[in-house]
Amino acid sequence: MNRKQELLQDVVIKFAGDSGDGMQLTGTQFTNNTALLGIDLATFPDFPAEIRAPQGSLPGVSGFQLRFSSDNIYTPGDQVDVLVAMNAAALKVNLSLLKKGGKIIANTDGFDAKNLRLANYPEGENPLENGSLDNYEVIKIDVTKLTREALKDITLGMKEKDRAKNMFVLGFLYWMYNRDMESTIQFLKEKFASKPEILESNLRALQAGYNYGDTTETFTTTYKVEKAKMEPGVYRSVMGNQALAYGLIAASQKSGLQLFLGSYPITPASDILHELARHKNFGVKTFQAEDEIAAITAAIGASYGGALGVTTSSGPGIALKGEAMGLAVMLELPLVVINIQRGGPSTGLPTKTEQSDLMQAYYGRNGECPMPVIAACTPSDCFDAVFEACRIALQHMTPVMFLSDGYIANGAEPWKFPKAEDLPEIKLHFKTSLDEGEEKFMPYRRDEKYVRPWALPGTRGLEHRIGGLEKQHITGNVSYDPENHQLMVKLRQAKVDKIADYIPEQKIDSGPDKGNVLVVGWGSTYGAIKSAVAELQSRGESVSHVHLRYIRPFPKNLGALLKNFKQILVPEINNGQLVRILRDEFLVDARGYNKIMGVPITKTELVMKIEEMLGRKN
Repeated sequence: MNRKQELLQDVVIKFAGDSGDGMQLTGTQFTNNTALLGIDLATFPDFPAEIRAPQGSLPGVSGFQLRFSSDNIYTPGDQVDVLVAMNAAALKVNLSLLKKGGKIIANTDGFDAKNLRLANYPEGENPLENGSLDNYEVIKIDVTKLTREALKDITLGMKEKDRAKNMFVLGFLYWMYNRDMESTIQFLKEKFASKPEILESNLRALQAGYNYGDTTETFTTTYKVEKAKMEPGVYRSVMGNQALAYGLIAASQKSGLQLFLGSYPITPASDILHELARHKNFGVKTFQAEDEIAAITAAIGASYGGALGVTTSSGPGIALKGEAMGLAVMLELPLVVINIQRGGPSTGLPTKTEQSDLMQAYYGRNGECPMPVIAACTPSDCFDAVFEACRIALQHMTPVMFLSDGYIANGAEPWKFPKAEDLPEIKLHFKTSLDEGEEKFMPYRRDEKYVRPWALPGTRGLEHRIGGLEKQHITGNVSYDPENHQLMVKLRQAKVDKIADYIPEQKIDSGPDKGNVLVVGWGSTYGAIKSAVAELQSRGESVSHVHLRYIRPFPKNLGALLKNFKQILVPEINNGQLVRILRDEFLVDARGYNKIMGVPITKTELVMKIEEMLGRKN
C-alpha cells in the first residue's frame, strides 16, 4: 500500500482516559521512545485526585500531555494536535484543549450509553455521531474489541485482557509517528519477566495496534519529527523528582557526607523517597517515619551527627514541620527541607500544581525564623538547584527551603547530565579540637560569614548544649536576657543575608538590560515566560525575562536591575506572593498575573497580558 510520509516540526499529544486505562504508562513510554531519538520534549501528567475515582466519571479522567519537536521547546504546549480519548469523559474534559482541525483518536467502546451517561452527555447524544466534532479529524477505533481479538487465544480473563488496551493505542501511535517499538518491548519484558501471560498480552496488543495502522486502508499518511538541534552530549529523559534525587546524591558525594532522608509519604513528593531508596549503593539512608514531625526531627538528628539531613513533603506536611524547622534555625544546623507544592489550602488539590507556598517558605514559622529559599524552574533544573541548596545549607550552617511543584516534579524533559568530575566540590570543615589559645569550646563563635562551627557529638573537648531555647551569644548557654535575644535574632538574619555575597548576581534570561517590560518569574512559570517573551522579542518588542533561583536572599544586583524597566510583570500560579515580596523589598511597582486553577500558565495568556501592558491590541 502506498503511503506518504509528512515531516512535522512540532506535535502535542494528549493521552486521556479512565484512571485505570494506563494513560500515564502509555505517555511515559512514548516519552522515553521520543527521548531516545534525540527529539526535544516536554510533558505534563495530569492525575485525578482520587486513588480510584468512579469508572467513566469526569473526576476520574487521567491525562498525559506530551509535546515533541525538532526545535528547542520549553512548555508541553498550550493546545493539543492529537487527543487520544479512551472514553466519553476523556473527550469532554479535554476537547477544549484541542486545536480546530486536530485529530481525535476515539475508542468507540468508551462511548456506549453507560459511558455517555457517566460523562453527563444528554440522553441519546453521542458526540461521535451528532456532528459536534465536524471541525476535527475523528479517527474511530474500537480499541477494546480489537485488543480482545488480538488476545483471543490467551487464557487471561476479560478484565486482564482489557488492561492491554493502552498498548494497542501505543502501537498505533508508534506506527503513525514512524517509530521503532524496541524500547517499549524491552520495558515490558523487564516489567513482566515473572508474568509470562501478561507479558505476552501486552506484546501482542502493542503489535496489533501497529499492524492496525499499517494494514488499514483508511490511513494514508504517517508523520515524522526530526531530531532536535541540541548541544552535543549524552542525554536522557528525566522527571523533576528523579533529577532532584540525583542532585541530592551528587551533593552527598561531593561533600563526603552520608545522605539521610527522613520522609513521610505525600503527593507529589513521595517519588523522591522511592527514588532515593533505590540508591543504597551510594550510602543513602532513607527513613519512612510515622509522621511528618518524626521525619524532620530524624533528619535534624542526622545533621547533628554529621550527615546531610534532608526531609521532603508538600504544603500540608511543611505546616506540620514548622516547629522543627524553628529548632534547626535555633541550632544553626544544615538541613534541606524540600516542598513539592500542590494546590491548597488544607488537603486542597493533591494532584494539581500550584506555587502557593512561597509565603509559607518565607514566613511560615513562629518567631523571627529566617531560612534561605531556593526554587527550581524545570524538571532537569532540579538537579542543579537542589545541589546548590545543599551547598548553602552545609557551608552556611542553616536549614534551606527548596521549592518545586507538581508540574515540575511529574514533568519530563531531555537532560544533558553532568560528569561527576565536572561538579564543584562542597568544601566543609568540622571542628575537631580546641584552637590555640581557646580554653573552652564556644559553639556560637562566628566566622566572617556569621557561621558557627560544626562540631560532631562525641568529639573530645567540644561538648556543647543543644535545644530550642535561646542561646547566649558565643557560649551557647541558655539565655533569657532581652539584649542577647535581640542580638541573636539579628545575627541569625545577618547570616542568611550574608549568603548574598556567595551566590551569583542575577542574570537576564533574555532581552535587553533596560526596556519597557521586565517579566520576573520563579519556579515552573519558566517555560511559559521564556516562550512568550521570545515571541514578542521576535516582533521587535522591548521585553526581557528574569527568572529567580535565589529568592531568599535575593541576588545583590536584583533591585538595581528591576529599576531599569518601566513596567514589571510577575506571573505566578498563586494569588500574588513573589510580587508582594518584590514590592516590599525594592519598592517597585510590580504587577501580578495570577492563575489558580491547578494547571500551568500558558504562553498565549502571557503574550496577551504583555501586549496589554505595551498598549498593543490583542
